[in-house]
Amino acid sequence: MIIDQLLEKNQEFLRNFKGEDPGKRPAKKLAIVTCMDTRLTDFLEPAMGLERGDAKIIKNAGNTITDDALRSLVVAVHSLGVEEIMVIGHTDCGMANVDFERLRETMEEKGVPPDFIEELGLEDWILAIDDEEKNVIEGVRTIKEFRAIPHDIPVHGLIIDVRTGELKVLHRD
Repeated sequence: MIIDQLLEKNQEFLRNFKGEDPGKRPAKKLAIVTCMDTRLTDFLEPAMGLERGDAKIIKNAGNTITDDALRSLVVAVHSLGVEEIMVIGHTDCGMANVDFERLRETMEEKGVPPDFIEELGLEDWILAIDDEEKNVIEGVRTIKEFRAIPHDIPVHGLIIDVRTGELKVLHRD
């Protein structure tokens, strides 16, 4: 099983780890909302020159600004010293143009009852996106309009190319 492989790697890591705890406050006073896409792992942060402890990274499918993302940002700003926020989308996002029929079929094949899928209201619940750049701009707007985020907190919007690592600024506060 994968967990056994990971636990073995963890033991190897522990034998070699000599680092220190950077603390819970982000050194660069930055929070990033980005996608959970595996291509961003060990890619986004180095492409931005970020290291362990520099930023709070909030990930979800499609870097969508959900209630939970907003909750995390409020904690980051009001409890952990964040002074700047970035919404970072990426090219070729799996949440763009989701095939809902195929998703339904896969869920049913894995035992999710069809009536529960209907109860979820799958199309609204999944929060698929039509356009990666538009999604980032809408995310920036949602954060800026959220009354629990102070107006003096800059909120930027960017897209990273998953093939090259190039960052494109869509909105800069």
